Amino acid sequence: MTIEAATRREVFEEALGERLIEGEVVDATAFARARHLVERGEGERLEAILCRLGLVDEAEMARLLAELGGFMLAEAGDYPDEPVMPEKLGASFLRQARILPLAADDAGLTVAMVDPFDDFVRRALEITVGLPVEPRVAVPAMLEAAHRRLYGEARPAAGAASGELSAEAGAEDLERLRDQASEAPVVKLVNGLVTEAVEARASDIHVEPMHGRLRVRYRVDGILREVDTPPAHLAAAIVSRIKIMARLDIAERRLPQDGRIRLAVRGREVDLRVATSPTIHGESVVLRVLDRGGLTLDFDALGFTEAQRSGFEQLLRRPNGILLVTGPTGSGKSTTLYTSLKTLNEPGKKLIAIEDPVEYQLDGVNQIHVQPRIGLTFANLLRSIVRQDPDIIMVGEIRDLETARIATQAALTGHLVLSSLHTNTAAAAATRLLDMGVEPYLITSTVVGTVGQRLVRTLCPQCRESRPATPQEARELGLERHAPDQAPTLFRPVGCQVCGGSGYRGRSAILEVMPLSEGVRQLILDRAEAGAIQAQAIAEGMAPLYVDGLRKALAGVTTVEEVLRVTRELP
Repeated sequence: MTIEAATRREVFEEALGERLIEGEVVDATAFARARHLVERGEGERLEAILCRLGLVDEAEMARLLAELGGFMLAEAGDYPDEPVMPEKLGASFLRQARILPLAADDAGLTVAMVDPFDDFVRRALEITVGLPVEPRVAVPAMLEAAHRRLYGEARPAAGAASGELSAEAGAEDLERLRDQASEAPVVKLVNGLVTEAVEARASDIHVEPMHGRLRVRYRVDGILREVDTPPAHLAAAIVSRIKIMARLDIAERRLPQDGRIRLAVRGREVDLRVATSPTIHGESVVLRVLDRGGLTLDFDALGFTEAQRSGFEQLLRRPNGILLVTGPTGSGKSTTLYTSLKTLNEPGKKLIAIEDPVEYQLDGVNQIHVQPRIGLTFANLLRSIVRQDPDIIMVGEIRDLETARIATQAALTGHLVLSSLHTNTAAAAATRLLDMGVEPYLITSTVVGTVGQRLVRTLCPQCRESRPATPQEARELGLERHAPDQAPTLFRPVGCQVCGGSGYRGRSAILEVMPLSEGVRQLILDRAEAGAIQAQAIAEGMAPLYVDGLRKALAGVTTVEEVLRVTRELP
């Protein structure tokens, strides 16, 4: 590094410290400790250390590096579709230097750099290509993803490439497969997939063997999207690596297996719930990403309006009864239940939760993992924990009549029971319990309320655009009823670097909160259909899912298209 570059870096580091400490992002002691690690001379940059320690997010650090260092930031749209100057710049050099050429013309070469102060690399590039170089600050995860897309993974070491192993051959040569799964290229590839998924805010990673290829997809904001495909010949090794990390039996490929991985990703504690399943082309693996640092147990953050939160908390404060959260798989029921437990978690109360599986650990809550293979079912555990003298019981899901009956008995004997049901609406919870065989009088005597919910993608606040609703939209969607004093305004996604070009960032719940009124109870006693119960609740003031979704679309939280996507099948 030249004297000029070294001086610019010193000025940047001083400005960075002032910005982080004044903004209360990092305290002075932690920043001083990071500076001490730099001064020890181990070659790691200050910003890299702060990110590794989990004190600053990588994307935010790149933004600060650009702003305080006087550089431009490499946006998502700046990365090329094809390699730039591949005849002069090799992939191994670019990967080692952590740079990527973005564009070239007669005026010069624009390059994304993780460390734009590195004058040695910049001058080496200028000599190689014979052009002046303009550095731009790269977000490391974005640069690594572009490397994989443009140049593929680093070439395997000797022995790894020759160790190609199909799913069928792996069963015959287990030790060879185990060795291959432990080699650096495979380890780096799997770690890269997990890191990229966490950076993309993915909730799931799907590793799926197909005919002649291995497909990898991330579920981001509820939508699956395919990412760069790893080499097909490493499919068995990649799956085996995941199974080794999850402490599963790599020799067993005929039966599904479940496991768990805990690791730190860019300074953040992350749990991965692993599930394997045999397919005709090999083992399919799904990794559920449980980002403990990114979990927000707050009703406002979940999407509850003030009125919904007030009504729901009134139900939570009941001394006994059953409160049910309903919706399909992936609708956020577990998060709502965890938030409820956090709200109720007081030193004077004993809380016990039965879960399948335990996704997040809550301090102060006795959490039990269901294990049906040894007889630890929801029903058996619920029967036993009633004798543990709890005040509040959470049952992850009511799946059968036995569990439902024990839950009603617990509610009748003075316990508050929180649980979930797989139904389309809050009103359908009662009919689902009736279908299970629970007597109507038990439902009306114990259930205090039900909540129906869905998750919609929320618009990126940085790039969303408003637009007037067309007269046809206003008429068909019924928008005038929710914006009577003004022309209805809707919003649309645009796409920017913050949201990765999708126009959406994060998810929010649309909800309906239905207390069991006397009118609703009478309908349940009469074994009325869910539609009649829904109509009664709406007449008493409940805003159904569709209406709550429309209100949030008009408020700019989401789009009408998202609301229709998750409520289209509702009655």
